[in-house]
Amino acid sequence: MSESTRLPRFMQLQQDFAAHLREPQRNPAPAGLEDRRMKIYRELFYNNVENFITKGFPVLRSLFSNHAWHGLVRDFYSRHRSKSPFFHGIGREFLDFLQEERGRPAGDPPFMLELAHYEWVEMALAISELEADMTDVDTEGDLVSGVPVVSPLAWSLAYQYPVHRISPEFRPVRPPAQPTYIVVYRDRNDEVGFLEVNAVTARLLQLIELEPNRTGQAQLEVIATELQHPNPMQVVASGREMLAGLHQRDIVLGARKGLS
Repeated sequence: MSESTRLPRFMQLQQDFAAHLREPQRNPAPAGLEDRRMKIYRELFYNNVENFITKGFPVLRSLFSNHAWHGLVRDFYSRHRSKSPFFHGIGREFLDFLQEERGRPAGDPPFMLELAHYEWVEMALAISELEADMTDVDTEGDLVSGVPVVSPLAWSLAYQYPVHRISPEFRPVRPPAQPTYIVVYRDRNDEVGFLEVNAVTARLLQLIELEPNRTGQAQLEVIATELQHPNPMQVVASGREMLAGLHQRDIVLGARKGLS
């Protein structure tokens, strides 16, 4: 006797009901339920999920025909077992599905995972409960002689594809020679912004994360060494402008108090 046949009848009914909603063509509705009523549930459940995914991934949606898009969402809807009970968690669940379960069907664009991640980040930052702790931050401190502090609401990301440029008119078939670096951040007004940066800025933010107690000058001198630059102080001078621009956008919050 299988485990399902040992379930209490009401639990078996729930499982059959859910299975039908997920894949109505493969799983018949529980006996005795009028199809007119079941149709209401089928459309309500699916449309809610599809609408949320469409709003969360608008660029990705624009790349698919109606038929192909609903095929993708149906694939997620029928196969993925979500762990989050919240609607705002659907975006993360959809991304997990693309990364771990979807596979690589021939019709999917090669940049789909990166584009989906890029679009998900905006929502993730918008609803994040993280807050920048300003207790030990001097917002007017010197970011070169002092120790720069990066906001926990600034995510430095690297992609093979220029995800911020993808649209129905621009669909790269292979990644360019150089990666794309983007900082996604939430500022003090809780507005989410996007900033494309170069490799040097991305490396600076990485170094600050790895060695958060170094001064800005020390971080920039490491970069100058890595670049084998003939004039390290030129790198430091350029880095001052770089840090000032990041500070203006609340990516860098200021200098650490007491460590300058």
